[in-house]
Amino acid sequence: MTESTESTANATITCEKFLPHAPAAVWKALTDPDLHARWWAAGDVRPVVGHRFTLDMGNFGQQPCEVTAVDDERLLAYRFAEGTLDTTLTWTLHPEGEGTRLVLTHAGFDLDSPLGRQAYEGMDHGWPHVLDRLADALR
Repeated sequence: MTESTESTANATITCEKFLPHAPAAVWKALTDPDLHARWWAAGDVRPVVGHRFTLDMGNFGQQPCEVTAVDDERLLAYRFAEGTLDTTLTWTLHPEGEGTRLVLTHAGFDLDSPLGRQAYEGMDHGWPHVLDRLADALR
C-alpha cells in the first residue's frame, strides 16, 4: 500500500508491506550492507546515530546519507541525498503475528523544485517495487 501527501514545498510518500518474517530478520535486511545491496542499493549502512554513508544509486550516483534515529528492530531513520534531494527515510517495524509490518516514510520532497518533483513522482511509483525486492531477499 502506498499513500502520498503533498503540500507545495514538502511532500511525503508512505509505503507499507507485511513481511512473513520476524522483526530481527527485517532489521538485518535494513542494516546489513551485504543484504541491503541485494534488494536496494550498495552502501555502508549501519544502525548508529550520526553514521555517515553513501548509497550507490546507479544512474543517480552516490547519495550521501546520515543516520538520525535508531531504535533496534523498531526504527531506522536517515537523511537521504544530502545536498541535492535532502529528504528523510524512516523505516518503522511493527511486529504482527509471526511477521512484521514494515512502514517506509520518505519525507521532505520539495515539489517546487524540478528535481524534487521528479524524484517524488518516480519514488512514489518505485518504492512498492523496492519493498517487493526486500521481500524476495528475505525468502
